[in-house]
Amino acid sequence: MKSILLIKEIYLEGFKNLGHFITKNFFKGYAWVCFFLTAITIYAFIYRLATGFAFD
Repeated sequence: MKSILLIKEIYLEGFKNLGHFITKNFFKGYAWVCFFLTAITIYAFIYRLATGFAFD
């Protein structure tokens, strides 16, 4: 639980006093897209490991 709160604090600190409204929203969206794509990649890798995919 402590690490989740730490990640939340890092996320909030990263966007505090960033500047222009459009820039701030762009980077927030970009961060969420990166988190989403990373989650999909990890899911696909674990799925391949679980189904016995041969990594040749």
